[in-house]
Amino acid sequence: MTFLTGDEIDALLSAPDPRRWEGRRDKAMLALAVQTGLRVSELTSLDCDDVTLGYGASVRCEGKGRKLRAVPLDCSIQELLRAWLGKRSGKRGEPLFCTRTGRRLTRDAVAQRLAVHVRAATETCPTLLDKRIHPHVLRHSCAMSLLQAGVDTTVIALWLGHAGVRSTDAYVHADMTIKERALSLAAPVTARPGRHQPADKVFTFLDRL
Repeated sequence: MTFLTGDEIDALLSAPDPRRWEGRRDKAMLALAVQTGLRVSELTSLDCDDVTLGYGASVRCEGKGRKLRAVPLDCSIQELLRAWLGKRSGKRGEPLFCTRTGRRLTRDAVAQRLAVHVRAATETCPTLLDKRIHPHVLRHSCAMSLLQAGVDTTVIALWLGHAGVRSTDAYVHADMTIKERALSLAAPVTARPGRHQPADKVFTFLDRL
């Protein structure tokens, strides 16, 4: 499972040019995707009036099975969305993320814009070159950020709109740092901290196999 680290997310969100109309749109869109974990279909189906800013800030969406949910928004995302909505000047029922002609962005358009900004972000964050990044990776990144922050998997399941907690368990298995923390708690008090480093003769033996 591919997901982005904090540094990679920062590099990606810094890639869109805020001086351009598309740059403001893309930065708000990508930041919203990373923080809320919306599926790309949920992201593209958002209307301007689905966003509530200020007290009780949240974004409302319709997920799988036509299930409605609201995901809270932090202050940084609110600032980006407020700036974008001011530039967008959209009315109730009009798409939140659109083209210059007002047409709703498609899944392919989101993927294309993400690819453009990933390429730009690799200049400051080379680790992005080693990852195959598509829109769903932003959803994975949101889940992993919540998990690493200590959020319970039942809450993450509700946040992402999963039908059950089992779908969220995959993130626990994918996060090696959680497993390492669990291992350190179970390790004998005499054990040396850190990962085990096999002796050179072990590698020599394995190379001969």
